[in-house]
Amino acid sequence: MSQNNVTNQLILKGTTTIGVVCKDGVILASDTRVTMGFYVAHKFGKKVYKIDDHLGMTIAGTVADAQKVVDILIANAQLYRINLNRPIPVSSAARLVANLLFQNRYIPLATQVLVGGIDDTGPHVYNLDPYGSLNEEKSVSTGSGSPLAYGIIEDKYREGMSISETLPIIAKAVNAAMKRDVASGNSYNIIVINEQGYKELTAEEKSSLLKVGC
Repeated sequence: MSQNNVTNQLILKGTTTIGVVCKDGVILASDTRVTMGFYVAHKFGKKVYKIDDHLGMTIAGTVADAQKVVDILIANAQLYRINLNRPIPVSSAARLVANLLFQNRYIPLATQVLVGGIDDTGPHVYNLDPYGSLNEEKSVSTGSGSPLAYGIIEDKYREGMSISETLPIIAKAVNAAMKRDVASGNSYNIIVINEQGYKELTAEEKSSLLKVGC
């Protein structure tokens, strides 16, 4: 079995996650359904995590493996801030995760993550696979619902858009995946990270986005 086939088996088990770079920050989003094959294990699982005020991370794949990666990144981001008295750069956080995944490549941590945030060099989103491959992206989606999300993102999203212009596109992309992908559903979370910090949209704000034409 090729490495690509193994990777697909590891990450295409469920979930829709999205990361997008805007001119004034980044948007991270995911659905909340947690599945075990055809069994819905949890309807409101957390798939977007706050790492620091300027940094967030999405998870797809095996929950335990992904949560381990989240915990390690949070601890290292806090240590970086304490030791150097400044927030960890987004690229450094992504490289730390890449190194962790690569170290475990022979018994892979079955997770694909997006690391996104804003620092002195601007907004960034990085896509990492279970073997530690690291790619910076302007827009990216992972999980079994990603083909459906990409259909809307690639049609509507353009580089240089603002957060306010992009939010309705992301809401509609996640919503489309939830409607057509059996492993995505129930609800969704949208996170905005900009110069003001890390913010999770309320249910009212998410509902209003679906009514906006784009």
